[in-house]
Amino acid sequence: MQTNSALPSVAQLKAEARLLRKHSAAKGQPIPHSTALERIAHYYGFRDWNTLHARASNAPELQVGMRVEGRYLGQPFTGYVHGLAACGSNGHRRITLQFDTPVDVVQFDSFSSWRHRVSAVINADDRSPQKTSNGLPHLTVSPQA
Repeated sequence: MQTNSALPSVAQLKAEARLLRKHSAAKGQPIPHSTALERIAHYYGFRDWNTLHARASNAPELQVGMRVEGRYLGQPFTGYVHGLAACGSNGHRRITLQFDTPVDVVQFDSFSSWRHRVSAVINADDRSPQKTSNGLPHLTVSPQA
């Protein structure tokens, strides 16, 4: 079983369940949403969805100075929240991250582009709404375990 700080938000967990349903249906094995939620709970080491939901609801909110981890343009990182501000009325926030070690944001062998600090807009799920060409969010961030 994982600790609170290692768990995604409830919204992220529900998004994972929706994705699981979508993939199951694409394979010709549709499952109900409740089954998908239970499978997500088991994946994270919890006996059922209600237990996982309760534990994930107690996860800490991002704050300035907090140690974080995640992925930026597909690259893993650790660092801290340098700045955080509300951005509009839809729950989006602008986050500025300072990486512990620079992140190479270019996936070509012929050159590199290293970032020490980045700013991005994230939604309530602590993910950027913008996605890369392979469909992954530009940024995912969570409190460091």
